[in-house]
Amino acid sequence: MRYIINEQIVLSQPLEGPLAAHIAPFAEWAREQGYARYTIYRQVLLASCFSRWLGEKRVNLRQVASEHATQYLDYRAQRRRIARGDAASLRQLIDFLRRGDIISTGEVKRRRLTPAERCAQAFEQYLRQERALAKATVVNYLPFIRAFLTDRFSNGPARLSRLCAGDVVRFVQRQAPRLHPKRAKLMTSALRSFLQYARYRGDIVLDLAAAVPAVANWSMMSIPRAIPTEQVRQLLARCGQSTAKERRDYAILLLLARLGLRASEVVFLELDDIDWEVGCLLVRGKGGRQTELPLPADVGEAIVAYLRQGRPQSASRRVFLRAKAPIRGFLGPGAVCAIVRRALEYTGTAAPTKGAHQFRHALATQMLHHGASLSEIGEVLGHRSTETTKIYAKVDLDALRTLALPWPGGVQ
Repeated sequence: MRYIINEQIVLSQPLEGPLAAHIAPFAEWAREQGYARYTIYRQVLLASCFSRWLGEKRVNLRQVASEHATQYLDYRAQRRRIARGDAASLRQLIDFLRRGDIISTGEVKRRRLTPAERCAQAFEQYLRQERALAKATVVNYLPFIRAFLTDRFSNGPARLSRLCAGDVVRFVQRQAPRLHPKRAKLMTSALRSFLQYARYRGDIVLDLAAAVPAVANWSMMSIPRAIPTEQVRQLLARCGQSTAKERRDYAILLLLARLGLRASEVVFLELDDIDWEVGCLLVRGKGGRQTELPLPADVGEAIVAYLRQGRPQSASRRVFLRAKAPIRGFLGPGAVCAIVRRALEYTGTAAPTKGAHQFRHALATQMLHHGASLSEIGEVLGHRSTETTKIYAKVDLDALRTLALPWPGGVQ
C-alpha cells in the first residue's frame, strides 16, 4: 500500500509516532527552500523513520530534543549505512519543529557565565545597539575584552571600579609580544573602546583609556595589493555567463571591479537598494553608513540577467542567493571571497591575492591615475576618514617622484 505526502512523496508505510502530523509541513518547507525532489524524499523518509523510533521509545512530542536525533542515528547505524546528509536532515527537522514552537527550545542547559563574561556580553550589546559597529569589529574586539577581564578578576566579581592604569599596562605588556603588530594594535583599540564604555557607564572615574600603551605599527607601511587593470579585464572577459550560477558570479565580480564594493556590501545588497529608474545603488557600508553610487550600465545589465535568468524563487530580499538548497542569502563575506578565488583559478588569471578586496584597491588606483582626488576616491569607497584613503597616495609613484629633491652633487 502506498502513502502519498503533499501529492509528491510516496512512502510504503504510514506515518507514525509523535512527529507524524508535522512531516508533511516539513516536506513543504523543504520544497520552498529549493531542495530537489529526491532530496525531499530522503528527508521525509528519514523523518518518518525517526518519528516511528520515537514512538517505540515512548517519547512524546514536547520531549523531543537534539539528543534523540543523535541516539537515533546511532541506532540506525547499527542496521544500515548512514547517508552523508542524514545528520544534517535531522538537524533541519529539529530546527523546523523549534521554530514552530512544536517542541521545546530549552532542552540545552547553557553553561553559567562568569562575571567577566557577563560584563563582556553587556559591552557586546552596547557595541551592537548603541554604537552600531560592524559585526566583524565586534567579533574581533570581544576576545580581547574577555581575556582582559578574566586576567584581572578571574572568576570573581568584575568590579570595574577597582581597575587601575597598572592593570591595563601590565596586560598589554604581556599580550603584545605574542601578537602580530596588527593584532596588537587591534587589542589596544578594543581596550580603549571598553574603558571609554566603562567610564560612560560610571563604573570608573579616571580616563583609563588614556593609559593604554601605544603599539608600534607604522602607518601605511605597505602599498595596497591591487589586481592590475589588464588582469581585471581578462578575468571578466573569460567568465562564463551561460548558467544561473555563472550569471550570479559575473554580476558579483562586476560590482567588485566597477564600484569597488566590499564583500560584505555585496552580500547584504537587497533588491530595494537598486533604483532602476534613477540608475543608482544604495550601499550599506561599515557602521551603518549609506552611500548612493551610480549604477554602471554593464553592472545593471549583469544584475538584470541574473534576476531574470538565474535567481531562484525566494522570499528573501537579498539580491544574490545561494545556488543550492537551502535557498537563502549568503551567510557572510567569505562566500564572495570564495567566488573570487574560483573565478581566478578557473580563468587562470594572475593576481596578487585570492581575495575580493584587491578589486577595491584596483579601482582606487585606477581612479588616482585618471586624476581623481583622494577625497573623491574616499567618497566612492565609503571611507569615513581621509586617513584611510591616504594610503593610495603611495601607489601614484610618478606624482611622488616630482616631489623628490635631487641628490646633492648629481648622480654618481
